Amino acid sequence: MRKIAVRFGLSVLVSLTIYLLVAIGLIISDSHREPPAGKEPLSFGALTGDIGELPPLEGYQARDGTALSYRFYPSDSHRVLILLHGSGWHSRYLAPMARQISAGGYAHVITPDLRGHGPDPVRRGDIDYTHQLVDDLADLIDHVRKDRPDATLVIGGHSSGGGLALRFAGSRYGPQADGYLLLAPWLQYNATTIRPDGSGWATPYTRRIIGLTLLNNLGISALNNLSVIRFNMPTEVRDGTETLSYSYRLNTGYAPGDYTEALSAIDQPLLVLVGSEDGLFYPEKFRPVVNRYTEGDVRVIDGASHLGIVVDKSVVPAIGDWLETDITD
Repeated sequence: MRKIAVRFGLSVLVSLTIYLLVAIGLIISDSHREPPAGKEPLSFGALTGDIGELPPLEGYQARDGTALSYRFYPSDSHRVLILLHGSGWHSRYLAPMARQISAGGYAHVITPDLRGHGPDPVRRGDIDYTHQLVDDLADLIDHVRKDRPDATLVIGGHSSGGGLALRFAGSRYGPQADGYLLLAPWLQYNATTIRPDGSGWATPYTRRIIGLTLLNNLGISALNNLSVIRFNMPTEVRDGTETLSYSYRLNTGYAPGDYTEALSAIDQPLLVLVGSEDGLFYPEKFRPVVNRYTEGDVRVIDGASHLGIVVDKSVVPAIGDWLETDITD
């Protein structure tokens, strides 16, 4: 029996060593790469106009003591919409939509600069642990509830912000929201809604992601600060406040993980909007995917692009109608 135990132990040790060597080899082999030649980034034209005067950044304290920022657009409504920005930028580009929603009396709008983003983050493109963005969002809700304890609260997000909203919905905090609004949401790298290599916007370090995932499966997270994705933002729209790469833990925590479980967890009102000209996603595939796992209103906005959906003239009226019809006390 002793010999069998020794042989078994050696076998496990050898297997573990090979596993670790494969994981480390994948991580090392996938160093920095530029976006593929011939691929055009997303069209930022719709977002380069004058967005008007911005409300000042306000602050709240996360559970770890970090001061995080958001912009507040007041309204006469009893509803509050927390609207999450997508990857690479921060809350500023959502200002026209937030201003219209609040001015229309549909909801107070809060647009946070997510941890790792914004004009002056503690560590640009990184967070402390995978689930931290969700915890930060829960802390923001607690902050909102101090002043508006009885408000009807909706969590919304654009692109990766929609993915984070889904991650929140699938978390233990999910029931805190009274509704979910997803604008061209990122679901998962292998979801049927994803166009292969769409638009050249993001360059993932796939082998490194696989290697780090292998290590995390063993509980090894020491290398989760390594960059695993780079964004191809045109130089003419950069101003130094953009975030062009993400660590493994931020990139992982910005997405829902298993989007099927996240969608299945939603029993609140849900509105999904995607543009007919979206260069990242297949707009016609959202309805069958979403409605397979939950009830929800899925609409395609004619003529809107992936970024243009946040400034398209027909989007805010659709959101306002949904808020007033489906999101009630």
